[in-house]
Amino acid sequence: MQKRSFDEFNQVLYETTLENGLTVRLIPFAGFHKTYAILTTDFGAIDRQLNGQALPAGVAHFLEHKLFEKADHDAFDLFGALGADSNAFTSFTQTSYLYSTTSKFKENLNVLLDFVQQPYFTNQTVEKEIGIISQEIRMYNDNPDSRLYMGMLGNLYPNTALADDIAGSEESIKQITPELLYQVHAACYQPGNLTLQLAGNLDPAEILEWIEENQAKKHFAAPQPPALATDLHAGEILSYRRLTMPVARPKVMVGLRGATLTGSPQEQLKEQLATSLLLELLFDDTSRHYQELYDRGIIDDSFSFSYEANRGYNFALLATETDQQAAFREAIGRLVDNAGDELVAAKDQFPMVKNASLGHLIGALDSPEAVVNRFATRATGELTIYDELRQLRALTWEDIEEAARHFMLKDGLAVYEIDAGE
Repeated sequence: MQKRSFDEFNQVLYETTLENGLTVRLIPFAGFHKTYAILTTDFGAIDRQLNGQALPAGVAHFLEHKLFEKADHDAFDLFGALGADSNAFTSFTQTSYLYSTTSKFKENLNVLLDFVQQPYFTNQTVEKEIGIISQEIRMYNDNPDSRLYMGMLGNLYPNTALADDIAGSEESIKQITPELLYQVHAACYQPGNLTLQLAGNLDPAEILEWIEENQAKKHFAAPQPPALATDLHAGEILSYRRLTMPVARPKVMVGLRGATLTGSPQEQLKEQLATSLLLELLFDDTSRHYQELYDRGIIDDSFSFSYEANRGYNFALLATETDQQAAFREAIGRLVDNAGDELVAAKDQFPMVKNASLGHLIGALDSPEAVVNRFATRATGELTIYDELRQLRALTWEDIEEAARHFMLKDGLAVYEIDAGE
């Protein structure tokens, strides 16, 4: 088991890959009572081609739901009986299963590994789940914020898997069968495509022994990396779309699509951090641009901005509720056109914004969840939150300027609006 020491943060990471391909990462937290575990497959909503076969939208999310249910029990009930808090989630690029507990850690660990690695699907349970998820989809379709977000992704990545809701559609999930779920599980949930990370009150040698004991009882087919294919730049950006639905106030979102990040995981992380700080400098509530828009009544406390970058995509979103939708989108467009000048005006704020981000990240080191959740997949390579801190500390003003040249481009801009109509 490889040991990586991060002396400046007083933490150590133990990492190994079992014979069956399962990656295990362990981080002891001295003095903690809680232990947290997360088991992740590098299979998410945008993975819609598996070994040359097209997959229906929503299959990753559907599989996440169904793995909890077995012939004679539900994994949630087992965790509850053992005093653990459990959950799961599906994102565009991964599916993760997790729990936290202060006792009976071995028993909970076995439940996690067993229910994820031992699937059980029937026609009856799949049909029932189609009804449940259909209700979930209808709920999101009635949510203006959800429609705004997905509408914008449809603008930035039209005719791609990113334009589809993670849960899929009522039509797409009807294509899901037990046979398909077993097929996808066998390919994407093989140990070689899984990463198990644990942090908290643990003894690395003891935990590894428990994991090896659990895995030795199971038979897995010879590891063969699944051929997952996704094309997220198949269509040109849709510059403007509008939706009418019952909302109390009009909503508007401006999106910026950047180029897919390339290079090593470290290089991609550096660019993500620089772009994130760039957006903080331009749009944080202490920025000149924010204050101008606020004083003119174009934005209010509903204004928000976010940045997302992962395997195959890289975009920023800015949204607000406002009766001045045109003024908002025009102001953001002018800022993108004049990003260089706007950035120069914000240069004095760079040390403060950078230190605030560092403080937030250092504070996260006290959270087992934060430490292991940030880099839970194989796509991030050997990156850790400690690498993120080092990269953030090393960022220079020149890095921010470079990020602006790459990201603040007018041809990457799109607008999506929601209003109540006449």
